[in-house]
This record gives sequence, structure tokens and C-alpha cells, in this order.
Amino acid sequence: MKRVVVTGVGAITPLGIGAEAYWDGLVQGRSGIKYIESWDTTDFEVKIGGEVRGFVPRDFMDFKQAKRMDRFAQFAVAASREALDAAGFEVTDANREQIGVVVNTGGGGISAIESEVTNMVHKGPKGVHPLLIPVFAPNMASCQVSMAFGIHGPSSTSAAACASGVQAFVDAVHMIQRGEADVVVTGGAEAGLTPVAIASLTSMTALSRRNDPPEAANRPLNLGRDGFVFSEGSAIAILESEEHALKRGAPIIAEVLGGAYTSDAYHITGPAPGGRGAALAMKRALTWSDVDPTEIDFVAAHATATDVGDVAETEALKAAFGDHAYKLAISANKSSIGHLLGAAGAVSSLSAILAIRDQVSPPTLNLTDPDPRCDLNYTPLVSRKVEVNASMSSGFGFGGQNAVCLFRKYEG
Repeated sequence: MKRVVVTGVGAITPLGIGAEAYWDGLVQGRSGIKYIESWDTTDFEVKIGGEVRGFVPRDFMDFKQAKRMDRFAQFAVAASREALDAAGFEVTDANREQIGVVVNTGGGGISAIESEVTNMVHKGPKGVHPLLIPVFAPNMASCQVSMAFGIHGPSSTSAAACASGVQAFVDAVHMIQRGEADVVVTGGAEAGLTPVAIASLTSMTALSRRNDPPEAANRPLNLGRDGFVFSEGSAIAILESEEHALKRGAPIIAEVLGGAYTSDAYHITGPAPGGRGAALAMKRALTWSDVDPTEIDFVAAHATATDVGDVAETEALKAAFGDHAYKLAISANKSSIGHLLGAAGAVSSLSAILAIRDQVSPPTLNLTDPDPRCDLNYTPLVSRKVEVNASMSSGFGFGGQNAVCLFRKYEG
């Protein structure tokens, strides 16, 4: 079986532009959750979000190209450019057919749909943009990345709600192991922080209403948590077969062991009792990657700050890892950046990768009064130096979709 390694990462998140801006902010305990500035929240109960500030598409792509993309696809192209540069990898005529793209999303171009529905109401049918369909289509993040860099290998997109980002890594590993590509640009992108989305999630009671101060709103695993903060962004990694990476002298950050995904078949929004489906994904990921549970040191948790979700994930970790669950260093990055939905698992996977690189568990912010039902080591408040030889990222989505991916320190 081919070994798969990570050679470069890129990110656009509420903590800033670039993977290191994300990671430095996360490790140092900064928050990217602020009052929403891109539209008027006067009539809204929820006034906060994880907006990406300072993003200028023309810094990463041609202006004309950017005009034909929704924001989620712009994020994907920008993060991919950073990841390719970090990997020292150039797409050429000689290699473009052996490169794949797997960039997943939860909602695709939500902002484009909302904008054009408004145009339809106020201007009539002729006011609707002719490119609405190819702009909002969920596959457009992968397709725009392919077009931006001239990639001719397989391109794939799965919309698996909040499990999408992790599932992208699992599918990319399979693509390389099957010999369909030597290199895969993979991750997730989301930009659904719109008035209609906020209104809907507020009515669902999924969002935190703790507007003041915004930084204290997302409180995973803490008593009194009242939901997540909706965010936007993208995270991308360059995966390569070990053989290909070594041949070109690439910088290897970590090895990707693979993973698994499962279905709860239980409820449209809530997790299965006891985290049954999540635990199955964890167990299968460990078994199929030939990893003993005791080998895992760090977990980049999903931890959305919903009451049932945090408890179900804690129970799933105990079911999959047994007593070793209490020895895991676990971090909930949504306390710092909010919930990026389809990109959330990709950002968590970056945490799992960079925790190996830097031997650190970033903090779970606002964890001042832990829920006794969530009694594992969730790295409260400040980062900790820990030994991380192997790590896990998790993503659990609406509809009962669960995805898990495993990473390990690379040893040739």
C-alpha cells in the first residue's frame, strides 16, 4: 500500500490570511469571532460570526477569474496557492495529468444564491446573473482550483455537511493509493455567512446568542454553552505519495494514514445516542490504518458547543479509545474560529498535522466551567507542550455523517 504524506498547507480563516496566521493565533489563544461587518445585523438576534477580514482575491488570482467565483471558491484557490507554494510544487505539462483535486464543501455558493434571489425579487428574471448556476455549484471549488493551476487529473467534490473537510482527506488518500494521482490538492471551503443562513440557524437554536463579548460566545464542552458561531474560510493540504515526495525532495510535514466515514441513520441534525456513528468511524479508521488506539496522542475535536453534540463526541472517544481516552490531548478549535461547516474538518486536519510538527496542543478557549459529562483533557484556556507522534481529526455533520482521519509523524 502506498504511503501518503503532507508536503504543504494553506488556510484562510477568521484568524487571518495564511496557515501560519491560523496556527499562531490558535496556539496563542486568540479569537477570530467578532461582530459581523459585511451586512446589517440590526434586526438579527445573532450579531456575531467568524468573518474572514482583509481577504483580497486579486492577491491570489486574476481579477476576471475572481469575478466568476463565489467567495467559497475564491478561498479555495487562495489557500491552494499557499499550499502549493509551501510544498515547493509547480504544476507543469509533464505532471498535470497525475495531480488530483478534492475540495469539499457543505453549502457551496450560498451567498451567490441569496444575492441572485434578491435580484430576482427586485429586478425580475432579467436581473439574475447568467452564471449563477456554475458560480454556486458545490463542485466549483475543486473545478476553480483545477482551472487556476491547470490540473488535469481527477477532480472530486463531496458535500457531507460538517464532515466534508475530513472526508476530503480520506478520499484524497484513497485516490493516491489507487494510483489515480501522485499528488492531490485537498481540503474544504465555505462562505455561507449570510443573512438568510444566520436567520435559519438562529431559528433552529443552533447558534450562540451570546453577542457580548463575541470572543466569549463559542464555549465548547463548557456548562452553559448555547450553540456555535457560524464562520467562513478554507484549509488546503498537498498530499503526495511518499515515493513522489522523496523523488522531488519535498518537505514532509506528516504522514496521512487514512480514515473512515460512517452514517448515524438517526436524525437530521442530532447525533446518534452515545456517539454511536462517530465511535464506529474512529474504530474503523484505527483498524484500517493498523493503528493501536494507544498510539494516538492528540485529537482535533469537532466540539461544536452544542449540548448533545459535545457529549456524544466525548462518549464516542471513550468508546473508541477506552481508558486511553483520558490520556489524549484534545483541542476544540471552534472556540477560537467558530464553525466553518464544510471547511471545519479541513481546518481541524491542519491542526492535527501542525500539532505533530510543533508538538503542541492548542487551547480550548472559554472552557472555564467544564461540563462534567465532558471529562476528557480538552486543553482548557492555554496551549500545552505535548508529545505528538500520531493524531486524529474528526468531523460530524447534519444528517448523521461522520468522518475521521489519522496522521503520524513521518519516519522514512
